[in-house]
Amino acid sequence: MGKSRPARADKATKTARVVRQTVARWFIALSAPWVLLTSVFAARMGGEAVMTLVVSVATNALIIAFGTLGLWKVRSLVDQLDQERHGLRQAFDQARLDALRDGLTGMGNHRAFQEELTAFVSQARETGRTFALLFLDVDDLKKTNDLKGHVAGDELLRTAARIITANMRRADRGFRVGGDEFAVLLADCDADQGLLTGRRILASALDGSAGTARSGPFSVTIGVSAFPSPATDRQMLLHQADAAMYWGKRHGRTDVQVFDPARHGIAEDQRTRDELAAAVGRVASSRLLTPVYQPIYNLRTGEVMGYEGLVRPLPDSGFSNPSQLFVAAESTGRTVELDYASLETVLAGARRLDDRLYLSVNLSPRSLETEAFSPFELLAMARRHGIDPTRLVVELTEREAIEDMTRVRTALGALRRHGVRTAADDVGAGNAGLRLLSELTFDIMKIDLSLVQAGAANGAADAVLHALRDLARRSGQSVVAEGVETPDQLHEVMALGFQSGQGYLLRRPTPGLDAATLDLMALAGLRGEAVEVA
Repeated sequence: MGKSRPARADKATKTARVVRQTVARWFIALSAPWVLLTSVFAARMGGEAVMTLVVSVATNALIIAFGTLGLWKVRSLVDQLDQERHGLRQAFDQARLDALRDGLTGMGNHRAFQEELTAFVSQARETGRTFALLFLDVDDLKKTNDLKGHVAGDELLRTAARIITANMRRADRGFRVGGDEFAVLLADCDADQGLLTGRRILASALDGSAGTARSGPFSVTIGVSAFPSPATDRQMLLHQADAAMYWGKRHGRTDVQVFDPARHGIAEDQRTRDELAAAVGRVASSRLLTPVYQPIYNLRTGEVMGYEGLVRPLPDSGFSNPSQLFVAAESTGRTVELDYASLETVLAGARRLDDRLYLSVNLSPRSLETEAFSPFELLAMARRHGIDPTRLVVELTEREAIEDMTRVRTALGALRRHGVRTAADDVGAGNAGLRLLSELTFDIMKIDLSLVQAGAANGAADAVLHALRDLARRSGQSVVAEGVETPDQLHEVMALGFQSGQGYLLRRPTPGLDAATLDLMALAGLRGEAVEVA
């Protein structure tokens, strides 16, 4: 730090006093010989000559004195300028360090991350070396802030920073890039080595030994990618690590995910997260959606029982298909508003629904969890479009991990009390649907298409189908087989005794409400043969 202004002023006063004294001494020293000579000449010469000599001596002395003083002043100014320049340089360097440092954790901030990432990419291209990028999110920071206060939340972030730093090498760089998000650049590492580092960080966080009384053990979710493989440029690297991390958060958290293009498809979209969020918001607010309806058939009579209402993004929406749209909504936290926009679109398009049929609509648990959701608003929306709540089925799809099961259970209970039926969607697609069945009460079980399509040719899948059918019978649920696309699959689900089914073999989703009856025996290739029900 520089000296204070009073201290600098005192120093300058002392310096000036010393200079004045020095100049006075020089002036006396220079003048004394001339005064002595003048006295000698005065004794031998006349007064006029003496006066001339005195004037000459005085003039020369003044020239020498002022010349010396001028040289000192110039030198003093140069020294002062050097000191000021040095001070300014120190102040600039300190300001730059402050601008690149996160005040809470002491790690680099978002700006520092961007600068270091540019340097890492440039060096990798020049040298052919690889490096890994880790995106890390502290799980449940908001819950910590709400339950324990922001002081505890800040301590949790500082603990996370210490753990990350402890697992880095000298050549690595760590940053806090957002509220609960961190990034780590690992020099000379590929994605597999990044995975190992991520697992060490996660294990340290869960261990809790690095925490304090306020923080304790906690969990993190980490996404990993690497440059130049699998990412071939800077933007792709960011998208891949980000997509892997958010996939992990949507599927249970406490995880380390290395980017996989088949699993983390959002990375194929080269828009930034903010751009994607804005695009999803525009779709929801401007209703850039069109409804389509896929019939659900009675597998005994071939008659339509109801429809699953779906949405498709319009050509000018910025999304090429519904999967891309909903994945973007999940990863950017805009699932709730997209769900509401989809419900409004589907219900508005089903005004001509026959009174004997039902309409099934999809809803994410994230919408049911939020305080903004009201069962009565959904009921009012259905009535506004001429659909009685008793003809409405809400399909719950656990695309994202449920955080508040109590709130979800309460919301579904309110809907069921008003006659709305509920369905567990995508049962058999991983563990999500099974968890829903174990913790919530449903009227309908919808078997995921992956299980239906594997059942006819796979003994293990067939055994699972039998088990789910028996479970549904014991709990009084009806079963819908999704994704029926071949005659063998249709024959299989009919033989299992499933009450209803839907799929491309039966009817593709269309804008209209097609209620034509099907010849299921012909579609199953049985030609009048009886179906033996197991």
